[in-house]
Amino acid sequence: MSQEKPWLKFYEPHVPEHVDYPEMTLPEALEKTATNHPDHVVFIFKDNKTTYREYNEAVNRCAAALQGLGVKKGDRVAIHLPNCPQFPIAYAATLKIGAIVVPCNPVYTARELEHQLNDSGTEVIVTLSAMYPIIKQIRNETKLRHVVVAKIKTYFPTLTKLLYTLLLENKSGHKVDISGDENTYWFSDLLAEAPEKPQPVDITWDDTAVLMYTGGTTGISKGAQLTHKNVFINAYQVITWVNGMDAKNTVLTAIPLYHSYGMTCCMNPGAITPGTSILVPDPRDVEDVLKSIHKYRPDLYPGVPALYIAINNHPNVNKYDLTSLKSCNSGAAPLPVEVQQQFQEITGARLVEGYGLSEASPVTHSNPTFGEARLGTIGLPYPDTEVKIVDADTGEMELGIGEVGELCIRGPQVMKGYWNMPTETANTLRPGPEGGKPWLHTGDIAVMDEDGYTQIVDRKKDMILGAGGYNIYPREIEDVLFENPKVLEAGVAGVPVPGKGERVKAFVVLKPGETATEEEILDFLREKVAPYKVPRFVEFRDELPKTLTGKVLRRALVEEETKRQTDE
Repeated sequence: MSQEKPWLKFYEPHVPEHVDYPEMTLPEALEKTATNHPDHVVFIFKDNKTTYREYNEAVNRCAAALQGLGVKKGDRVAIHLPNCPQFPIAYAATLKIGAIVVPCNPVYTARELEHQLNDSGTEVIVTLSAMYPIIKQIRNETKLRHVVVAKIKTYFPTLTKLLYTLLLENKSGHKVDISGDENTYWFSDLLAEAPEKPQPVDITWDDTAVLMYTGGTTGISKGAQLTHKNVFINAYQVITWVNGMDAKNTVLTAIPLYHSYGMTCCMNPGAITPGTSILVPDPRDVEDVLKSIHKYRPDLYPGVPALYIAINNHPNVNKYDLTSLKSCNSGAAPLPVEVQQQFQEITGARLVEGYGLSEASPVTHSNPTFGEARLGTIGLPYPDTEVKIVDADTGEMELGIGEVGELCIRGPQVMKGYWNMPTETANTLRPGPEGGKPWLHTGDIAVMDEDGYTQIVDRKKDMILGAGGYNIYPREIEDVLFENPKVLEAGVAGVPVPGKGERVKAFVVLKPGETATEEEILDFLREKVAPYKVPRFVEFRDELPKTLTGKVLRRALVEEETKRQTDE
């Protein structure tokens, strides 16, 4: 299967089997784009517009400022920011001087952030004023030498900035005092005082550019080492796949830029080809998302199922004009078919599912943007991306069409390994019998049809061993639950039952105003799945534990259930 590529005949006309990638870094690409399109708007943030000229000048000053703090090639710089202009500025500046970006989730707890900073050996962090207290709390437990604090209002329009300062800054927790704190600086002051350009640094494609920490949904968070080649090529692949190099798209950037999905599908393409990114700082603010679409008329919206679900069920969705949207891609979590169909009916946009993982920068698959999209699948492999399905037990035997096993990927977007984790790297990147570059074992259970369209069955680690020895995949049951018109969200996990091992439990959030009983939900499932797959228990909840990108944390559900049983 890995040598044959049946999917090529389903590529859209503008998508080639192989792409000739220019060998450059993202900051080099940005310099070129800014030179050729200096007045094109690159960011819109709360009505304020930033041009490519302004963006590139800020990147150069930020890079010089970081060098002034002693940052050298290979040093780690953490970016602990929501979606605001300071994020792409600090990101590109760090790459420009050969340092390594460590993107950090802004809603991490002190404990989670401390682990990431210490694991990466980060010595400089760029954070937001509202998050500065958490940095002060853990600073002495880390190797941090310098802290750079950005203000959310810096890139607001003048009037908005004034009103925010007078009315909201104190209430929102953004007004902090850094005076007297050693080696702590305001982001805007650093840039204003820095030289116009940094000292040049020799950077190769094989140098590490980003330590992208996995979400930790299946255990301890690991730092995937993404090279300059990985992040440049994957962004180039995204551009090629969506509509080619000549398009000037406007992208709604609501998914977090600290996440590999936002990094590659929203931010990095703008360095290579001119586009406009509408920055939404809080992806959970559905009202802001709807207003931004209505006002700024984006044509692209990479999102996640949780956001599409929220839009579908927003009580005022019909008040907003969403017709500018042409292409929407869903990633980071499985997309239920019902959610996909309803969103397309509401907006008239094309919504297709794709697939990726942090270890692959992250995108490896997508349904064609306007070609044949197959519901319930992640689509086809990207150009220059090889795939195969292997047996889930040993990972050594390649399986055929229609056989269920672990998805393996090989391509120029695949990481070079985990940071300081040789054993985990060896377990995940394994050579195939044919030799050549190693295969990335994704941990996802999948099946491929005769045309190369792939369906993700579930996470290998989330698979439940049923009472009769049958393998049960939570996603299959979740997808059926989404067919129930009363169900808003659903999560399924194997929970421990004393003396009986694992049993299937469904966690259900009902739509506002709906009521249902446990037996009603079970009866619904009994009509649609085999008896051994029907959950033994149903629990109704107001919400489910999720990552910021909307992925249901099944592990957290299991942990909560285990704790509840222990407490009893």
